[in-house]
Amino acid sequence: MTATTSATEAGAPEPLSAGSAAALHDDPRFRELRLRFRWFAFPLTGIFLAWYLLYVLLCAYARGFMARELADHINVALVFGLGQFAATFLSAWLYARYAARRLDPPAAALRAADAERSGVPV
Repeated sequence: MTATTSATEAGAPEPLSAGSAAALHDDPRFRELRLRFRWFAFPLTGIFLAWYLLYVLLCAYARGFMARELADHINVALVFGLGQFAATFLSAWLYARYAARRLDPPAAALRAADAERSGVPV
């Protein structure tokens, strides 16, 4: 984006004014949107952190188990470590899918309603 390109031309939404942000914060549709986000993000984050903590604890306290070879030069620790990468990509994919279906449409509707209320074209 160049210095002469505005945020609207780049596809970014216009920033909200203070009054508009306060009105949006009080909107029940915005509260529902935040609830939907929390309902998905908090459990997913908790599961991911628990998986990571399990990996760290097993590496620290169950060295014999983690050193067990599953195949030629592939041990449990390597599989768990690679599982961390898989879990990261899986959680990102799940969130993107969830956001596209359950968060983006209501957010776009709120953005359009705010633009209509403030008189700014979308």
